[in-house]
Amino acid sequence: MLGRATRVLRAGDWPADQESASVTLDYEDRHRRRIRLRTDDDQVVQLDLDEATRMADGDGLFLESGGFVRIVAAEESVADLRCHDLVETARIAWHVGNRHIPVEVLPDGALRIRFDHVIVEMVERLGAHVTLLKAPFSPEPGAYAEASESAGHSHAHSHTQHGHGHDHGH
Repeated sequence: MLGRATRVLRAGDWPADQESASVTLDYEDRHRRRIRLRTDDDQVVQLDLDEATRMADGDGLFLESGGFVRIVAAEESVADLRCHDLVETARIAWHVGNRHIPVEVLPDGALRIRFDHVIVEMVERLGAHVTLLKAPFSPEPGAYAEASESAGHSHAHSHTQHGHGHDHGH
């Protein structure tokens, strides 16, 4: 056993030369507080954080015994949605967002969602070009997320506090 991991340091904020192991996790498994993790080389790490934390590709788990475990975003079944122009992209983003589906905005302006055949059929009917592939998935943290969430902390919110009249736990 490698030991207990008690802190998450963001990619670039930990010394990569002190990497002891890596662990590959999908999007859902990268949001944790306490769990026993099996590293890519079959060692065990006990994740023991003060609060549930969203971990990103390249982050490092600080081991009490010394060293770090690198977080690797697993490849998942995703769909990249590309549109002809900004208006079409905004329309597709609205329809996907209206269904409360996590979305990653890619550097080229495409939208990435986890594969869902119903949503893929909907966006194709609306004019999007869809590419199915296996790739890491790291969606946007959300508009009401605290600034620290993009640094890996989750935040629940209620739209009633913002005058929207409906609640969500994110």
